Amino acid sequence: MTDLPGDPSSALPESGEPQAASPELARALEALGGQLVWRIGKDEASDDVVVRLGFASATPRFAHLPRLRSAGDAELQAALAEKRVVIEWVD
Repeated sequence: MTDLPGDPSSALPESGEPQAASPELARALEALGGQLVWRIGKDEASDDVVVRLGFASATPRFAHLPRLRSAGDAELQAALAEKRVVIEWVD
């Protein structure tokens, strides 16, 4: 398990406004997104929100991981605000 590195706001330009991705980056991200699967939910043992992410080839391995409870939009937003989000890469 890993948390997101750094402060995401530090990646913003000085104006604090996000900038649009270049067309090349947008195409690359779109292609990558088509190869990924993910599951989002709350951890059974804590109130952390877990984002499991992996390539489509890893889909069967998701079934062997502990179950995640469903989480509504308000719970997801609260977890983000409280920095209780954990990213797990599934190989």
